[in-house]
Amino acid sequence: MSLNAERSYKMKLRDVENAFKYRRIPYPKRSVELIALLAISCTFFLFMHTNKLNSRLKEMEVKLQPSEFSALGLTGNHISGHDAGKHDDINTLHGTYNYLKSTGQILQLSPDKLNNTPKAEMDVLFFNRVPKTGSTQLIQLMTQLGKVHDYAVETDHHRGGIIPLLDAVQESDMIDNIVNFEDGQAFASHVNFLNFTKHDQPKPIYINMVRDPVERVISWYYFIRAPWIFVPGRRRNNREMPNPKWVNTEFDQCVTSGEKVCTYIENSLLEQVGDHRRQTLFFCGHNEFQCTPFNARLPLQLAKMNVEREYAVVGTWEHTNETLAVLEAYIPRYFADASKMYYSGLNTDKRNVNPMKPHISKDIIDMVRRNFTREIEFYQFCRQRLHKQYLAIKLNELKQVDKSLARLSEAKEMAIIN
Repeated sequence: MSLNAERSYKMKLRDVENAFKYRRIPYPKRSVELIALLAISCTFFLFMHTNKLNSRLKEMEVKLQPSEFSALGLTGNHISGHDAGKHDDINTLHGTYNYLKSTGQILQLSPDKLNNTPKAEMDVLFFNRVPKTGSTQLIQLMTQLGKVHDYAVETDHHRGGIIPLLDAVQESDMIDNIVNFEDGQAFASHVNFLNFTKHDQPKPIYINMVRDPVERVISWYYFIRAPWIFVPGRRRNNREMPNPKWVNTEFDQCVTSGEKVCTYIENSLLEQVGDHRRQTLFFCGHNEFQCTPFNARLPLQLAKMNVEREYAVVGTWEHTNETLAVLEAYIPRYFADASKMYYSGLNTDKRNVNPMKPHISKDIIDMVRRNFTREIEFYQFCRQRLHKQYLAIKLNELKQVDKSLARLSEAKEMAIIN
């Protein structure tokens, strides 16, 4: 091949390579428009969905921010008189939130870590109900829920009334009775904490309710003086009618006159006067030496320990929405849709409300409170635990929203790039 022919061949080869290198593949005009339309639609959809989740996130963050209005609105509960003006107190919901946030503990809040339900060794709900805490109202709600979730609620009719202490044999017998229940049953009794583990028995799911201890004592004082309480009891047990002076003495008169039933002496033993001043007793147990000294340190610590280790939920009607939300989240087998059921009007029985209870002056209440320091501390401990359980639920929901937002943000960026 001559030099000119070889050069001509190389030029033609280069022209072919350039043709392939810079080739253009034509697309139909409508296909390009369709792809553009799909990209715009996807971007718009992601934008709208992201905005919706952002709005929900901001709404939930506002509810958890330390503002008095949002904290009150979050639960829909009224604050009792002695808490008025103390919304930043650690014993309120957003006071607990502020404290946990300032100490960094908010980062460790987890529903799993605060839920004792998985520690139960049998599927029986045990409600050792504290008197005058609205336990009847909760039993009514559980009865309605049981019809939906297929479980029965049994109350301790055989013992009638409240059992202050059980000896070892009685405690063992009662535990054996509960252990023999079928799975999926709830049992309620006015009895102190029963230690199933100590008796080598599988333990149930523990729940209870608490109430401000001074309000509870006042409520009990007028409850047992109500005619519809002592008249049927007199007929049933052939008792004499109570002394009219006992019936008609107001609580403030009882306190100022120094009557035994209204005298609250620290470390005093069980008075057997029926005033039920010891809320801690229902969480401490049946050891007379350890649990009965009034307003003492040891019963307080034992009661706290049992609540922390054993109880799935200890609620209070003073924080209704929180209590129902925590019951739903931590014990769904028995309390799913509890809030919906409660507010549907099926739980409106007010027979446990005493219209005879008068207004008690703040001076008398403050005077009594000074003798209930550790009982109040226990009540506040239970409230703080309830707040932590509730916040753990809400913060977990926020984390899920955060994850959804992150995923959508990534998808949105990819859509824009493409």
